[in-house]
This record gives sequence, C-alpha cells and structure tokens, in this order.
Amino acid sequence: MANIKQQKKRANQDIKRRQANQIFKSSLRTAIKNVDKQVSEGNKEKAQEAFNIANKKLDKALVKGIYHKNAIARYKSRLQQKVNTL
Repeated sequence: MANIKQQKKRANQDIKRRQANQIFKSSLRTAIKNVDKQVSEGNKEKAQEAFNIANKKLDKALVKGIYHKNAIARYKSRLQQKVNTL
C-alpha cells in the first residue's frame, strides 16, 4: 500500500473506476444477449430495438475507453448481421 497521500487517493479512485467499468461491461453483455435472444425468437421489431440499445451502449463504451475501437466495430458488425438475417 502506498504511503503518499496522493497515491492512496489514486488507489481509491482506481478501485471506484474499476467497479464502475465492471458494472457497465455487465450491462453491455446483457444488452448483447438480449439482441441474440430476440433474433433466436424471430422478433424483428424487438431485435431491432434491442440492437439500438446495444449500439448506444457500445458507443458509450468506446467513448469511455472500456473497449478498443476495433472491438466495438466487430461487436456492432456481428450484431447487425444477426439482425439482418430476420
């Protein structure tokens, strides 16, 4: 553990950021699973709605720096392909 006051503060900030990122990642994975679920059930309208929500979360993850831009592009592309199969 750090002895310097600023480094203790930085360590606490890192913990809070890590927890926030984990929560966000979890909600993003849930949004992606919702798209997969709607596609497997064959609901085109609901799948498109779920895709829009997942797309917004992916964009936010990119802005926050949680995922790399190419990973976000890959997720979006694969989800769009699944929705287009309906």
